[in-house]
Amino acid sequence: MHTLKKNRPLRRIVLASAATVSGMVLLLSLKPHSTPAVAGLATSPAPSSSSSTSSGTTGSSGSATGTRTLTGDSVQTRYGPVQVRATLKNGKLTDVTAVTYPQENPRDQQINAYAVPQLTREALTAQSADIDTVSGATYTSEGYRQSLQSALDSAGR
Repeated sequence: MHTLKKNRPLRRIVLASAATVSGMVLLLSLKPHSTPAVAGLATSPAPSSSSSTSSGTTGSSGSATGTRTLTGDSVQTRYGPVQVRATLKNGKLTDVTAVTYPQENPRDQQINAYAVPQLTREALTAQSADIDTVSGATYTSEGYRQSLQSALDSAGR
């Protein structure tokens, strides 16, 4: 008797199960084109129209003394815009705040809840936009880095 003609119910069950699991993984990994409305969850603030602002500076306009708050360019990523605001005190990076970042759906919110604080810590430690990408948040990390660099560029750093 030929091996393909043998009755092998266990093989068929394993193959059917593997095909079903593969199909479900592919189906669940699709990202919807429209964002569903999630009740009770905050939405991202509107991006600032100015690319840089300064407050409380002392000395001449090109001076590195005093405190300056600079808003970087809004960088469009695959999942939405990313924009950061950097605060420089006497030329030193003292605070970085993500003004806009993807948070349209629960998955974006979950990813960026851990990625944005980690990116902020890295930027403050490095004192520059030369920071590592957060695993699982590649697009947000790249947008964050570019927006921070544009803010620092406008400060002359």
